[in-house]
Amino acid sequence: MSALWWAFCNLFFAATNDLIFKGYARKSRSQGLFAAIIGVIWLGALLTLVKEVPENWGATLLWGAISGVFSIGGNLLMLDAMKKLDAGVCATIYRLNLVPAVVMAALVLGEPISLIQYAGIGCACLAVVAFLPENSSVRSQMSAGLIVMIAASLMRAGMGISYKYGFSHGADQNVVPVINSLFWVFGGIIYALFRERDLLKELKVDRDNVRKLFTYGFGSGVLVAGIVLTMAQSLAGGNASVVLPIMQMSFLVTGVLSVIFLKEKITVKKVTALLLGVAAVLLLSIKF
Repeated sequence: MSALWWAFCNLFFAATNDLIFKGYARKSRSQGLFAAIIGVIWLGALLTLVKEVPENWGATLLWGAISGVFSIGGNLLMLDAMKKLDAGVCATIYRLNLVPAVVMAALVLGEPISLIQYAGIGCACLAVVAFLPENSSVRSQMSAGLIVMIAASLMRAGMGISYKYGFSHGADQNVVPVINSLFWVFGGIIYALFRERDLLKELKVDRDNVRKLFTYGFGSGVLVAGIVLTMAQSLAGGNASVVLPIMQMSFLVTGVLSVIFLKEKITVKKVTALLLGVAAVLLLSIKF
């Protein structure tokens, strides 16, 4: 029962973090420094999980770095997409990273794709299509955001595959996420210095912007740490085929919360896309 409790905590942490991402992305602010602040808090929480020195430092550093690039890259892309798309849309597409993960697993790890999983892939594709509006001008604007969001989902899938491959080749399961958090810290700072120089100049004269940066960053950092810790607790005490689909369903809660707190519109097409997303997650996650 405790594993299910941790899985549902993870779901609500992820959904709440989606709202913070959207709230931060609504205005022109430094995404790099935002990610760096999250990384600092995340690092502090993860260090509590490290009990022993890794036996294979080479594999741990290699796959920690590879997954770290995918992790920070995917989230920076998601922040960028949220400037153009609703939080519910972004959350749904991001959680459908199971689709490219299944395909990558087949290509890289040699895992077979079942007919049920093919059906899940089909539902996921239809979910993305269902998000497209009928108005051509709005559709062209949303298409750009959807492409960025799909790229973010691909990066997240790459992170998952690199985790699986790395752990099976000697990488330490507790230290790899710590290395990921370092990529958030230093990757975020580097991104800000090279891509957001104008925004950094604005921070020097806008105290309110600085306050919001640290407020959003701290809140998201606490939630990201909670996501990591509750996932670890859930997987440690429960069956992955049960708890993982629950955690992936956070986009449903994001969709509801975004309507309540962000006043995002709810349409028949959006509801259809969410339901297709649910079907996709179930078909891709649960072994029948």
